[in-house]
Amino acid sequence: MSLFLDTTQFSGKPRSANCLTIGLINNMPDAGFAATERQFIEVVGAATGNSIVALTLFSIPDVPRADHVRHGITQQYRDVSELWNTSLDGLIITGTEPRAANLKDEPYWDTLTKVVNWARENTVSTIWSCLAAHAAVLHIDGIQRCRLPEKQFGVFNCQVVTANQVTHKLREPFRVPHSRYNDLSERTLASCGYKILTRSAVAGVDTFCKQERSFFLFFQGHPEYEADTLLREYRRDIGRFLRGEQEHYPAMPQGFFNVEKIAIANEFRDRALVDRRHNLIDSFPMSSLEPGLERTWRTSSIGIYRDWIGYLSAHKARKRMLTVPLQRTWRDRLIGDMLPRPT
Repeated sequence: MSLFLDTTQFSGKPRSANCLTIGLINNMPDAGFAATERQFIEVVGAATGNSIVALTLFSIPDVPRADHVRHGITQQYRDVSELWNTSLDGLIITGTEPRAANLKDEPYWDTLTKVVNWARENTVSTIWSCLAAHAAVLHIDGIQRCRLPEKQFGVFNCQVVTANQVTHKLREPFRVPHSRYNDLSERTLASCGYKILTRSAVAGVDTFCKQERSFFLFFQGHPEYEADTLLREYRRDIGRFLRGEQEHYPAMPQGFFNVEKIAIANEFRDRALVDRRHNLIDSFPMSSLEPGLERTWRTSSIGIYRDWIGYLSAHKARKRMLTVPLQRTWRDRLIGDMLPRPT
């Protein structure tokens, strides 16, 4: 794995010409912040191949956080305001849990739109994950997301709709985790110039893109998830039900548990429905549900990120080849001017 955090190995050191610089803006709330950082570092690191990648971590201060979490972030993350004067090849922006019905009412909206504008002009390519994808298309083209009748939650088979630089090697069907309450209309995306890359018959649009000055790649799913991420989200949502923070008992993730684990999860659900109290979550059967969970989407996830990194590398190589002749011409002209002219 040839991945280095910019705050450590590369701090203050010149980078080699073949080193890719990628930024990660982690917007996840406190409970999932560290896990999200770990997930993206792992999948990008596994996808580097022969490339050398320097990863710089950024945070948006407008995302609400507890003081102790904010203090910890400052030890390793740069404020997003430093992004404007940073040179990057690629950028990844994570999603977060929505707090407002309208994304434009989120406390970080103004800053996130500045990131969209900056990325369009200053990156070779940017990945927008889940809520960040919804925010980006809303800002760029005014595309509104729509609330789903129930949470789209589970691991779904997907097919390639359009083969491009990040999807042409995928073996179908491939699996992708989804965890979201909102969706984007495929027809509206297509009418605004977005290409649908992958789709699930159940979960709808999975991956889509738009090529302008920068290549924007959008994920409605979560290829970066670890094997137990959906289980932990399921437990979190059950806890919210038991505390009275949500009305209905959450549905278990689709396509995730085997028959035995489904029975175990349903047994706890039956208990919770007749004995709804906040501390019942302490007896949630994590020890029975967690063993044996498989990250069945890992190969395809790494493949997508490997091809994305390859796209960045190819663009950097082409740019380097174009600048070399110009440098030689300038040098030859300078040397020529220094030589004595014939008399």
